[in-house]
Amino acid sequence: MTSTSNKVRGSRIAAAAFLAPALFLSACGSPAPETGGGGGAEGGEGGTLSIATGGTGGVYYPLGGGFATVIRDNVEGYDATVQETNASVDNMLLIQNGSAQLALAVGDVVADAVEGVNDFESGALEICSLGNVYNNFLQPISVEGTGVATVEDMAGKVVSVGAPGSATEVAAIRTLEAAGLDPEADIERRQLGVAETVAALRDGTIDAGFWSGGLPTGALIDLAADGDMVLIPIGEYAAPMAEEYGDYYVEQEIPAETYEGQTEAISVIASPNILVAASSMDEQLQEDITTALFENKEQLVQVHPAAEEMDPATAGSVPFVETCAGAQAYFDQAG
Repeated sequence: MTSTSNKVRGSRIAAAAFLAPALFLSACGSPAPETGGGGGAEGGEGGTLSIATGGTGGVYYPLGGGFATVIRDNVEGYDATVQETNASVDNMLLIQNGSAQLALAVGDVVADAVEGVNDFESGALEICSLGNVYNNFLQPISVEGTGVATVEDMAGKVVSVGAPGSATEVAAIRTLEAAGLDPEADIERRQLGVAETVAALRDGTIDAGFWSGGLPTGALIDLAADGDMVLIPIGEYAAPMAEEYGDYYVEQEIPAETYEGQTEAISVIASPNILVAASSMDEQLQEDITTALFENKEQLVQVHPAAEEMDPATAGSVPFVETCAGAQAYFDQAG
């Protein structure tokens, strides 16, 4: 692992339709508290569960809102709220300090948390998986006129590597390194969330940016509607990254027509998204949450199409983190 990696702390109408407004808005409610989000709720006595998600322009936040609605309607004695966060790294830390009881995170960050490395050098986290939910696609983007068509073209350019404490940041820096670039010296680095990245590309303050999220991502649908978005292929770096860091990096294509004007499939890097809980969560509650989410998949697909990937037959097959005992009980009978 390189020293730089060790520094890592990690059409508009269509976009609106994916959010399924009535379902989504009822789920989110008021933001969860910054600390102590669910109190003792994870012990099985009932209460409110806080779900750590991501920025509003990505997939975690609306999908987490869908999770909250399903939990509220199907897990007796429980309510749920969502927290807007910088995503994966932050989310693991919120689980650790008890400010969230459930969290979405990308595989590489979950693996680091389990092993106690990189952002988690202070100690391994006692966490488990409620299932592999869907794949994240690392989507490097630019706009016409910047001269950026490959990762190598980013040399000397202003590039956003994602928000601090996000899985985007972790994967973007590793991709830059795999392409032979030093993220500290070879680019003018910015750290923006997906909505801010889109805004900065539009006003010309950055030349390119990275985003790790499900397909399609609402903020990128919006940018593609402008007619000049460029998706940058990076699939060739999946194998060397997997060899160095782990099997949670795979080459996969963004299908043609995923975004307006995208006439060809683009090879990028995909990683699994895991729904995480503290290992100390009550086993029956683990099972009840997992059952509710996977048995109400079609309701979640109305929130975001990424939920179409939810499959109890494979969701427990996550080699780098233990599956929660209650979740495994559901997968065993459902799969």
